[in-house]
Amino acid sequence: MAYNRTQRSDWVANPDACAVETALVTISGKWKLRIYDLLRKGQSVRYGLINTELGDISEKTLTAQLREMEQDGIITRIVYAEVPPRVEYRLTTLGESLQTVFDALANWGRAFTEDKTPMP
Repeated sequence: MAYNRTQRSDWVANPDACAVETALVTISGKWKLRIYDLLRKGQSVRYGLINTELGDISEKTLTAQLREMEQDGIITRIVYAEVPPRVEYRLTTLGESLQTVFDALANWGRAFTEDKTPMP
């Protein structure tokens, strides 16, 4: 099942909604966990570095993913009054709390890959 923002707002409005589905829609998408991985490694990360590190992402998609993460309170956007403007992103306290979830997913992914590796 694909998750989208409309479904998320439905779950938030419904106190009986599944908490797992709410969490999944918040972190789902091809890029959000990859963005999270970049941000968890440092203090503040500039937009250009995120774009360069991800490689295949379009600027439109990156901007949309960063905005959603900011709206969800996972990251904060810092704009410096310089010419040209410098924009950096960093994890919020809520974003930092995802570390255990991220580690669990990474560990599960490694175990899954090892289990699926053909035996010689």
